[in-house]
Amino acid sequence: MSSNSSLDRRLLATIGVVLVGGLLGILNSTMAAVATGTLADALGTSLSAAGWASTGFLLAVTATIPFTTWAADRFGGKRLWVAGLIVFVAGSLAAALAWDVGSLIVFRVLQGFGAGLLDPLVLILLARAAGPHRAGRVMGLMGVVLSLGPVLGPIAGGAILGASTWRAMFLVSVVLGVVALVLAVRVIPADDPAVPGPARLDVVGLALLGPGFAAVVLGLSETAGAFTAWQVLLPLVAGAVLLASYGMHALRRRAPLIDLRLFAGRGFTASVTIMGLGGLGLFAALFALPLYYQHAHGHGVSAAGLLMAPLGLGGSVAMPLAGRLSDRFGARGLAAGGAVLAVVSVYVLTRVDPGTPEWVTALAALAYGLGSGCFSAPTMGSLYRTLPPERVAQGSSVLYMLNQLGAALGVALVTLAVQGAGDAMSGLRAVFWLALGVNVVVLALVPLLPGRARAGVPVEVA
Repeated sequence: MSSNSSLDRRLLATIGVVLVGGLLGILNSTMAAVATGTLADALGTSLSAAGWASTGFLLAVTATIPFTTWAADRFGGKRLWVAGLIVFVAGSLAAALAWDVGSLIVFRVLQGFGAGLLDPLVLILLARAAGPHRAGRVMGLMGVVLSLGPVLGPIAGGAILGASTWRAMFLVSVVLGVVALVLAVRVIPADDPAVPGPARLDVVGLALLGPGFAAVVLGLSETAGAFTAWQVLLPLVAGAVLLASYGMHALRRRAPLIDLRLFAGRGFTASVTIMGLGGLGLFAALFALPLYYQHAHGHGVSAAGLLMAPLGLGGSVAMPLAGRLSDRFGARGLAAGGAVLAVVSVYVLTRVDPGTPEWVTALAALAYGLGSGCFSAPTMGSLYRTLPPERVAQGSSVLYMLNQLGAALGVALVTLAVQGAGDAMSGLRAVFWLALGVNVVVLALVPLLPGRARAGVPVEVA
């Protein structure tokens, strides 16, 4: 009993330290997003130029993720985690000392490289620490970070800007990063030297997949008026060509950076698709609801951000509970119930107008967070019950990339819907109808998730 308790304590300590590090990138990106206007004024530049401080960070993150897939197995999770924290802290300190918009963008890109190492490593380290039969509860704890990070970031960013200068945002990241680094060195278990990773990097695959994925995200982030604008079409087309080229390359290579044969497994494909669609719907709501509060009820940016708290609170409550239950009862029932709740709650949001009481939208947002959490944590847990240990790094990267892609697409569609509609409310309703359709598709995919894992019985993967 004491041995098991000690193991559980070590596992909990590892989980806590990894989650602290995982929160860094989410908080930093969302804090900086609300500071674009402040940065433009302070550095004497345009809003579009200042916006590249956030865009450059995002592109660096997305381009680095495929490299992390290989490096996690080659150098070990702990070594790469420590390296990622060092790069992130160095980028944060440099960003705090930036002297013009050009230097800020460069240092934010450096930050993004560090976050690109950390973000998929969160999933990899947690999955390896938990094992397949505790994957649900551990991924549920990860869900608290995913749910609260996008909500807390703008609130924290607004509070810091109100009390200090923009440089303080990056100095806060330095302090948090140093704390995470010290804890990681002390707590995260050492890498097993007896398990060597792949010796050779798929350089061609990295040159195609990283820039291709980043180009698609860039195109989506530039969607300010229409998909037909050259600023959108050029990176989208370039990204599609690079990703298609990677697909042909990966199918010919024996050990590609990410093996596309993973998608031959029905459970794997269903899991990553649900998470990608879940990211699309959730981020669409995260960006649409503040606009609703501003346009329909006349709230300022800070008040609208605070009114988003129920959405994050719902996810942070549901994910740990649903993840733990999925380890015992399987993913399908919980995920189906969560998807149904998400569909019902988003349907309520499609009916809102300026006369709708704020408590109605707050309650619907809370229910959406609960529903999303109830299908997300079991889905992530089922993914890691499906993957053998040697595929965890690749599966984590696929999951993270598709979730990021869904989030970027959700934000782009909000922009298009609001700007393309005759009035803001019509555009916001269109966004909520889109989120409704996405969650209906999630519900349809739930039966394809892997069944309940049984001790001693491995789950087959194609």
